[in-house]
Amino acid sequence: MRRTAAYLLALGLAVPFMGFSSGFSSGAAAEPQRVVAVGGAITEIVYALGAQNLLVGTDTTGYWPPPARALPKVGYQRTLSAEGILSLRPNLLIVTEQAGPPAVLQQVQAANVALLALKDGRSLDDVEEAVQVLAAALNRRAAGAELRRQLAQERAALQRLRGQASAPPRVLFLMHHGGGPPLVAGRSTAADSIIALSGGENVVQEWRGYKPLTPEAAVALAPDILLTTTQSLEQSGGEAGLLRLPGVGLTPAGKRQRVIAMDALLLLGFGPRTARAAMDLHRRYQKP
Repeated sequence: MRRTAAYLLALGLAVPFMGFSSGFSSGAAAEPQRVVAVGGAITEIVYALGAQNLLVGTDTTGYWPPPARALPKVGYQRTLSAEGILSLRPNLLIVTEQAGPPAVLQQVQAANVALLALKDGRSLDDVEEAVQVLAAALNRRAAGAELRRQLAQERAALQRLRGQASAPPRVLFLMHHGGGPPLVAGRSTAADSIIALSGGENVVQEWRGYKPLTPEAAVALAPDILLTTTQSLEQSGGEAGLLRLPGVGLTPAGKRQRVIAMDALLLLGFGPRTARAAMDLHRRYQKP
C-alpha cells in the first residue's frame, strides 16, 4: 500500500509523474540510505549538497562531477531497466519527467522503492526548487540553504552581466549526431531557455520542440551564432563538419564561423552550474 515517506517536506515543488502521486510514494524506509539518481542535474545537485555517499547509481547522463562517472549506470533516463535499478538495492529512486518507460517505474515502486519525481528544469527558479526538495529529502537542509544562497548570488551576477549588453545576438541551436539533417531547437526546449537566460534570441520561434533543419530554413533563419554541444560537434566531424551541413555554411554565423560548443549537461542540464554556464555563454556571444 502506498504511503508518503516521512522525510519529504510538503513543499509542493515535486510534481505528479505519469500518474504517480506528488513527491515520494511507495517507500518503506524512513530515511534515504541507498539512492539512484536519474538525470544529470539531479546527480549534480546530490553532489553539491554533499550527499554523494548515499548514491549507489545514476543513469548515463549523470557524469558530473567526475567522480559520478565511476558509479554504476542504470541505462539512459528514457529507457531504464527495472532489473538494473533493483540490482543496486535502492530505497529511493529520484527521477525527472523524462524518465521512463512508465512500466519500469511502476515495477520499481512495486518493489517497495520510494520514488521522488521532479519536473524538468527550464529556469533558475526550477533549479532552486529542485535544490530545496532534494535537500529536504536527503536531510541536507543546511547544505541546501547554503547552495541556494550561492545560486542567488550567481543569478545576480548574471543579471548584472546581461545589463551591460547591447542588442541580443540571434542564435540557432543545432543538435547533430551524424547521418541526416541536424535538429534545431524551437520554443519549450532547454536550448531555448538557456539562450534566453544568457541574453540571446532563439531564431526559431515558429514551433515547439525539435525539428529537422532544411537548407532553405537555415538560410532564412539567418543566425548570428550557431550553438551546439561538444558531443554533437564531435559527431559532426568538428566545426568544419558542422559548417558543411546543407545550408549551415551559408548563414551569417556560418560565413563568419561563429560556432559555440559547450558540454551538453552544462548547457542544457539546468543544474547547479547553469547560471555560470549562462554567464560563460553570454561572454562568448561578445567575442568577434
